[in-house]
Amino acid sequence: MTAMPGTRPIFQIHAELATAVELGRTPYGERRIIDILGGTVEGPRLKGRILRGGADWQIVRDDGVIDVTARYTFETDKGARILVSSEGLRHGPPDVLESLARGDKVDPSLYYFRTVMRFETSDPAVAWLNRILALARGQREARAVRLDVYEVL
Repeated sequence: MTAMPGTRPIFQIHAELATAVELGRTPYGERRIIDILGGTVEGPRLKGRILRGGADWQIVRDDGVIDVTARYTFETDKGARILVSSEGLRHGPPDVLESLARGDKVDPSLYYFRTVMRFETSDPAVAWLNRILALARGQREARAVRLDVYEVL
């Protein structure tokens, strides 16, 4: 993880994803929901696993930008449970987005994928997460997503 200016690395998320449920065109755009099946959290400040039950709600806007809202929970290796709320954007050239949609491996520098994250926990050992904002740089894979997560200083 290479730090972004004004940030400090927290962890990397690797979230395993289900097939998208397509809801069709709504007044806001093309709507889809993608269940988060599990995954890992690894990094200098936290390690753990993503619990089943979260999802990523997406709207594909008329300008081709994918508006992402995700909520899921992970459990640290010490047993703390943390709720993640994430909102962001993914966009790029049409041919790159088509490759991603097919599940092709695509260099993440060819598209924009960023999210703003907030956390919620009752565990005192990681209560610092309740008081920060985080930025994530994402990479889409065929059946997963990787997020490099940084605390905003």
